Formats: sequence, C-alpha cells, structure tokens
Amino acid sequence: MSSAFPVVRSLVTGTPPHKVAQSEIQAAARVLFPRMAARPHLLDVFSNAQINTRALSRPLEWYMQSRGFGEKNAVFVQEARALITRLGAEALARAELLPAEIDAVIVVNTSGLSTPSLDAWLIESLGLNRHAARLPLWGLGCAGGAAGLARAADLVRAGFRRVLYVAVDLCSLTLVRGDESKSNFVGTALFSDGGAALVVTAPDVPGPSPLLSIHGAYSTLIENSADIMGWDVVDDGLKVRFSRDIPALVRGMMRQNVAEALAAHGWTRDEIDTFIVHPGGVKVLSAYEEALDLQAGALDSSRTVLRGYGNMSSVTVLFVLEGALKSGPQGKALLSAMGPGFSAEHVLLEL
Repeated sequence: MSSAFPVVRSLVTGTPPHKVAQSEIQAAARVLFPRMAARPHLLDVFSNAQINTRALSRPLEWYMQSRGFGEKNAVFVQEARALITRLGAEALARAELLPAEIDAVIVVNTSGLSTPSLDAWLIESLGLNRHAARLPLWGLGCAGGAAGLARAADLVRAGFRRVLYVAVDLCSLTLVRGDESKSNFVGTALFSDGGAALVVTAPDVPGPSPLLSIHGAYSTLIENSADIMGWDVVDDGLKVRFSRDIPALVRGMMRQNVAEALAAHGWTRDEIDTFIVHPGGVKVLSAYEEALDLQAGALDSSRTVLRGYGNMSSVTVLFVLEGALKSGPQGKALLSAMGPGFSAEHVLLEL
C-alpha cells in the first residue's frame, strides 16, 4: 500500500435496532397498498429484490399509520444523532485518536433534514475540536457514500490531517402511506436504515495500520437526467422518484465512464482486482456486471450487503467496502455508486 496517499484508519458500520424480515414487510405492504396488492405480480418485487432482512428506525407497526413530514423528520433527527454518535465514537477509538485531534468533520445524508447540521451535533456529543472544518453533504443520495469518501481524502490533501467522515440514511422514514406510485412501492421493497463512520488521515499520522489508501476520485453528472432519481417534497414527507431505466443507463454508460475514471489517474481496467459497487438493486448489479464484463462472484460483497441490509442509500457502499476489507489485501479497487443528479461517483483505492 502506497504511503503517499490519504489513508482510512477505521471503518465502523451499524444500524438502528429494529430488524425486520422481508416477508414481514411484504405482508405489511398488502395493507399499506391494497390496490397494488390486488395485483399479485406486483408483490413479486419483494421476493425479486433478493433481500432477507432490513433494519428500521421504528418497529414495523409504526409505519402502518400515516405520518406527517414533521413527525418523520423528528424521528430522523433523533435516530440519526444516536447512530452517528455511537459509530463516530467507535471509529475514533479504533483509529486511536482523541476527539480534540479531529481537524474536519463530514456528514453525508439525504433522507432527513437537520439545521444545525448533524456535524454540529457530532462536535458537541463527541467533544470534537470546536475549530474543526465542517462539511455537511446533503442530497447526493446513493452516490453520497462514495462522494463523501472522496471529499474526506480531498480535505486530507488540503492539510486537514485527521478527518471524521460519517454517513447516515434512514430511508424507511420516507415511506408515504397511501402513495401507490410504482416508485413508492419499489422503495418499500428496498429501502432501509443504517450508518457508517470512518477516520481518514494523512499517511504519516501515528496510529494503527491503514485499512486502505485513497488514490483519487472521478465524478460525472449526466446531462438532462434530473428526473431519473430524487425526492419530491410533499406534505407527507420525501416522496421517492426513480426511473426504471437505471439498469439500462448503467449498461449504456458504465464501461466508458469507468475507463475514463481510471485513465484520469493513470490506471487501467486490467489493474483492478476488486469492484466495490453500491447495490441499488439486483438489476443494477447485473447491469454493472454486464457493462464491465465481470466474472461470476465479482460483486458477491454487494449482493451479501443487499441481502442482509437492503438499500441504505449513501451508507450501503461503505458496508460493501467493509465486507471487501474482511477478505484481506486485494490490491487496487474501484468503489462506485450512482445517485440523484443523475450522477456517478468513483473512488480509486488500494486495499
């Protein structure tokens, strides 16, 4: 692992306490969406999602009642604060850093609103350096986990030698009861809640052996694509909007986009040992495999996370990264995610 690049010293993941089987959520969907449940083939989306369990911020029965935006957002703030405080404290401990040593704080989220932003809460709750640079990143959706990691490395390169980076999304709270749109129905079959915390430092900062080094990043905003994914803000909350064309978009653009991302840093496709891909859904993963000519099993870490946790938006790719790290040193890797914009984010790593 090269010593010339920013490094990750710790990576901690976690979820809210309420674990629910996909079969239970499918049964709840029959009540939540009676008109759609009357068409049995639509309920197949729950089994086709290849998800076994998901974590929720509240017990499943809480979601069976209509909730306004204010109530749902209050739950978001409460549960997000609790989760990032726990994960952030553990990430600091594993990195062998004192809270006062942190030079910058990044918090990524898209599924709830908080002003002051959640980084201010982290500084207060963990006793971080009150002069730390603060970078709250909102609205990047599923691409946020990758983009946040890239920005953490940018801050280290800019002289902020010890960065605490946290991502948290509680997507279950965006359920709009009574909205029988296809997007809301599919979101109910996929979305879940989780968080991750990482400490990113300059390579010469004392501490435990680095988990990985960050060699660069590459961002792409696709023109005229704002309607592909996002939220519509309605009285009942954040109403999901996404297109069924996402897998086709991946198949059509990802080969060239990945080649451009690697070439921008002098890497080639043949050098990549590991692909760490946000599992937006099984069709998206299949589209990545097709576009990049990946061998069978290349995205097993992504499928394992999807099966055990569902789609936690920004957080999910960091769970996949954690799984890949458990396999031991693997050389050069590409971490990739797509999100609202519509955009693609790639981060070049050495594990």
